[in-house]
Amino acid sequence: MASRSEGAPQKRVVPGSEGAVSAADLLAKVRDCAEVSSGRYRTDADQPATVPVCGTDRAVHWTADMDIDCDGRPGPHCNAGSDLSFSDATAFTQSDGRYLSAEELPYIVVPGASDIWDYRAHGVRGGSVAAVVYGDRVQYAVVGDTGPDEIIGEASYATAQALGISADPHGGGAPSGVTYIVFKDSEVSPIEDHAAAVATGERLARSFVNGD
Repeated sequence: MASRSEGAPQKRVVPGSEGAVSAADLLAKVRDCAEVSSGRYRTDADQPATVPVCGTDRAVHWTADMDIDCDGRPGPHCNAGSDLSFSDATAFTQSDGRYLSAEELPYIVVPGASDIWDYRAHGVRGGSVAAVVYGDRVQYAVVGDTGPDEIIGEASYATAQALGISADPHGGGAPSGVTYIVFKDSEVSPIEDHAAAVATGERLARSFVNGD
């Protein structure tokens, strides 16, 4: 183990967070918003369009709510019985061709490409690595699905659970305060390798925070 300089400040790692890059450090880097979307998104169909997608040279980011995506391979918690809007498909698939499992894999949902914003033009694709920040927790995830082209703020059952957010597809999620940071031109392959997403995310987050 590397020795720590005497008197050097120690970074507190919050239980439930993955890695040593703190939520506060990440949020400080995305405090300002240089809008890259041509318009703004709704967090739900009945809400006003108030959320922009912001960009830096290394990442795109937005702060919104978190709706629960239970789509993909069915399981005990995510299935047609538990979620009336359940779909057994995700926009991106595993290396074996099967759809992703929302219960098992931390992933986020990006809005479908539209005149508001086309994620593909900003170095984002299936398997891109994201840091999801809620309160003092950081969860690394991949881009695993696409959603409605006018709504933003959604992540898988597994992502919510890891962040201490209720993952119930009916009434779960978080109403606000979730920040999604997607690192441009990053990709985990195979997409289902969460350990690789954590390792890559931690490295990219550290570089992002330090400005390396």
